[in-house]
Amino acid sequence: MASYIHVPFAVPAVPSLHITVDQQDVEAGSRRLMKEMRPHWDPAQVKLKVFTEGITNKLVACSVDDSLDDVVLVRVYGNKTELFVDRENELKSFHVLHAHGCAPRLYCTFQNGFCYKFIEGSALDPEHVRNPSIFRLISRQLAKIHSIHAHNGWIPKPNLWLKLEKYFTLLPKEFEDECLHARFLTEVPAHQELEEELAWMKKHLSSLGSPIVLCHNDLLCKNIIYNEKEGRVRFIDYEYAGYNYQAFDIGNHFNEFAGVTEVDYNLYPNKNVQLQWLKSYLEALNKYKGLGTEVTNEEVEVLYFQVNLFALASHFFWGLWALIQSRYSTIDFDFLGYAVVRFRQYFKMKPEVMNLKLTE
Repeated sequence: MASYIHVPFAVPAVPSLHITVDQQDVEAGSRRLMKEMRPHWDPAQVKLKVFTEGITNKLVACSVDDSLDDVVLVRVYGNKTELFVDRENELKSFHVLHAHGCAPRLYCTFQNGFCYKFIEGSALDPEHVRNPSIFRLISRQLAKIHSIHAHNGWIPKPNLWLKLEKYFTLLPKEFEDECLHARFLTEVPAHQELEEELAWMKKHLSSLGSPIVLCHNDLLCKNIIYNEKEGRVRFIDYEYAGYNYQAFDIGNHFNEFAGVTEVDYNLYPNKNVQLQWLKSYLEALNKYKGLGTEVTNEEVEVLYFQVNLFALASHFFWGLWALIQSRYSTIDFDFLGYAVVRFRQYFKMKPEVMNLKLTE
């Protein structure tokens, strides 16, 4: 029940198409889908754009002209991602977020993916999320999602520990490729050490009192779409959405200031930037809850303390995730190297954040 998402009754049902898109030929599959979803389109006029930034799924934009009014995005699930992504929960999250104006319209599902409405704007890079005028938009949008109430006063539980425990059951123990296996043995912490760290985190982070809210849980830069003309941001990709610790969602986003393909943790926001971000977030959260906008310095400091401790859990989460991806993903990305980067940053950051103290 920890990840239970209730879809409002007013949400219309979407078609479910019995079509499977070949991951090695997403363009052909996308054209087949458009014949069903947009039968009035001339197949000869359909234009496709394959996005290459994603490291989990494959994404194709389909249109018939240069207008952005009717662009259909086709999202094809990555190989074996159903092992660690709850696809039913993802679709429920999509519906709930759309009902609250936080997600685009979902057009249909198919056997290994779904189609949805294109959001006009630009996917951000690490340089953008440091810009105060943009990060205030991001903080307010995240506050809007965090303010969405659970159904009928239900008290949700965090999905963090359940997911981490499930990831442990999926971790590879060896690799067929000798070079990959050698790296795995020498660069990745031993299974027992990782289990000990998980037990430590669960004990210490659970006691911090961070509220359980509806979270995005994967707020990397490319999942934030900025519409400069309208002066707003929207978030995409809800694979990991669910009820979780407020501080995890924010700490996870702060970690993503470092980027994904060329990770640089020198870009992790300093305390001054974080305090500005968190103050903007708390003001928006209070406003969405009907509590005014006044926020005390003490409230900001407490959230700062919680966020930086939960940033540890974010490194650990994506370290495990990358190990699993290194075993199953067919996407050309060094997942094992990424896992090593995340675990190294976890162990580097741990003593630093453990020295943080709340001011009396």
